Amino acid sequence: MVYNIIEIANTHGGSVEYIHSLLDEYSHYKKGFGVKFQPFKYNKIATEDYEYYDIYKSIFITEQDWNVIINKANETKDIWLDIFDEYGVQILKNNISNITGIKLQASVLFNKRVLNALSLINLTNKKVIINISAYDITQIKERISEIKELIRPEEILIELGFQSYPTELSDSGLSKIKELKANFKNRIVFADHVDGRSEDTILLPIIATLLGADVIEKHIMHSSLETKYDMFSSVTVEQYDRYTKLQKNYSELLSMPFITNKEKEYLKNTIQIPTLTENVKKGSLISGSQISYKRSGNTGLNTKELEKALQNFNILATDKTKGETLKLEDFKKATIAVIVACRLKSTRLPRKALLPIGDYSSIELCLKNTLKFENVNYTILATSTEDEDAVLENHNYRDDIIFHRGNPEDVIDRYLEIARSLKIDIIIRVTGDCPYVSNDICQYLLMSHFLKGADYTSGEGAAVGTSVEIINVDALEKVKSYFQEANYSEYMTWYFQNNPDHFKLNKVDLPEKWCRNYRLTLDYQEDLTLFNEIERYLKEKNIEYSIDKLFEYLDDNPQIANINSHLTLKYKTDKELINKLHEVTKIKDC
Repeated sequence: MVYNIIEIANTHGGSVEYIHSLLDEYSHYKKGFGVKFQPFKYNKIATEDYEYYDIYKSIFITEQDWNVIINKANETKDIWLDIFDEYGVQILKNNISNITGIKLQASVLFNKRVLNALSLINLTNKKVIINISAYDITQIKERISEIKELIRPEEILIELGFQSYPTELSDSGLSKIKELKANFKNRIVFADHVDGRSEDTILLPIIATLLGADVIEKHIMHSSLETKYDMFSSVTVEQYDRYTKLQKNYSELLSMPFITNKEKEYLKNTIQIPTLTENVKKGSLISGSQISYKRSGNTGLNTKELEKALQNFNILATDKTKGETLKLEDFKKATIAVIVACRLKSTRLPRKALLPIGDYSSIELCLKNTLKFENVNYTILATSTEDEDAVLENHNYRDDIIFHRGNPEDVIDRYLEIARSLKIDIIIRVTGDCPYVSNDICQYLLMSHFLKGADYTSGEGAAVGTSVEIINVDALEKVKSYFQEANYSEYMTWYFQNNPDHFKLNKVDLPEKWCRNYRLTLDYQEDLTLFNEIERYLKEKNIEYSIDKLFEYLDDNPQIANINSHLTLKYKTDKELINKLHEVTKIKDC
C-alpha cells in the first residue's frame, strides 16, 4: 500500500491560523497518511545577505506554536519534520514522542552541525528520508552509510524530486525509480513539484506509484485562504481528493490476480473451440485435418482440454457429425494391445524364436521387455495355426500374456481376429525377432499417435529392432477391405506407407539419444552372439534392460556392437522383394 505524506512547506506564510485551518480541511486523511512541516529559524538557516532572508524571517513560527500545531496534526496523521537547522532539531526534541520521522534535504546531508545534533537524539525508532537530488549511486550509498552509522534510525528512505520554479516534467525524476529499485532495498519516496494547476500534478505521482514508488510526498495549500509562498506545486483539498481516489484505484490494479474472473469469462465466451469439419465414426482418433476453430453457441472442449483428452489415450466413443463440438463424454479410454507376431518358419536361422539368449528363449526375452510397455491393456503373442508353431505356447513367458493362433500367412487377418475378439482399438505392433524393443520409444510414439490423430505411426532413426509401430484397428480393417488375401502382410508396414492417400501417416523423428545404427533384430548367428554378449553384461552388472543402458554399453564397447554390423535387412536391400512389395501392397482405386 502506498504511503502519502502531505507537505505543508511554507504555504502558511507564517500564519498559525492558516496551518490550523489547513489541518481541518485535511482532517479526513488519517490512516496511511502523514503530514510534514518545515520548522526552521531565519538566522539559523541563512545569513542576512541571503536573498530570501527577510521572507524566512516573516514566516518564522515559534516553538510554542509548533508544539500546538504538531499535537493537533498528530490526532489524525503521522508527523514528519523537514530538518534544515538546529532550530528544527530543537522542535524535533520538543515533540519527539509524536514524530514518526524526519527528512533531510540533499542540501543538508553535509551539514555536520545538524547531523551531529541529530546523533545526540535517540532516533532508533524513527525513520529518516534523505533526498538524493544530484547525487549519483555511489554518493547515495555513501550518504546512507553515514546516516546509518551516525543517527542509527529504524529505516532510511530514499527520496527523489526537487523544487524548482518551474519544475519541468523532464526533471521529475521518474526515470530514477527503476535504477534506485535495482540498487537499493530501501523504500523509495517520490516528491512531486510540478505545476499544481496542471493535469500533471495528478498524473505524475500516480505514474510514480505504478513504477514502484513506495511513498508519495505532495504539496498542499488552503482552498480559500491567501497563499503567498510555495503555491506553485501545491494543490487544494479538492485536487488532493481527486488524486488520492485515482491513486487508490490504480494502485489496486497492481494487486489484481494475473488472470481475473472477467478475463476468464471473456475467453470462455469468445474462444474459438475445436469444431469437426467432417463426420467422424466412433472408435476414431481426432486429427488436426478433421478440426476447424470457431466461436460456437455450443459448449465443447477447448484446444487444451481436447489435447489433454488425447494425451490420456482417449478415442471417440460415439459417432460425431460435421459442425459438432467435442465434449468429454464423447470420448472413452482406448483399448490398447501389444501384438507380438512370431512363427518358427525362419530359414536363415531355423526356429530362431526358441534359441537361447541368456536365461530366456528369444521370444521370451522379447515378451519380457514388451511387458514393460506402459498404457497397455493386453499383451498378445500371435502365431499361426501350423503344427510347428504350437510349441510357442510353452514360451509365453507369463500366464497373463494371451496366446493367439490364426492365419499362417495373412498376418493382418491374424491381428484382426484377436482385435475383434477383445474389442481392441489400438495395436502396438512388435515382431518376435526383436528382443530389445523399447518402452521409452513406444510411449513417445504412442503419445504422438494420439495427439496427431494418426492411423499409423512409426519412428525414424531408431536402431533396428528397438522401435514399434502404432496402428489403429479401424485402419487395419480398411486395409483388409482392399486386400482379402494379404499374403505379404508380414511386411505390414508397406500396406500403410505405400498408401499415403488412404491413411494418416505419422513418421516421427525420434530424439537423438534413441537413434543409432546398431542392429538389434535376430536373423543370423552373429545377431544371436551379440545378444548373448548383451545379456551377459546386463546380468553381471545386475542391470535391468532399458534402451539407455543398452546404448551406454554398446557405445562404450564398439567391438561388441560390430559383431553383426555388416549384416543387412532383406526388405531394405533386396530390390526384387522391394518391387514386389510395392506392387502387391498398393491400393488400386477403381
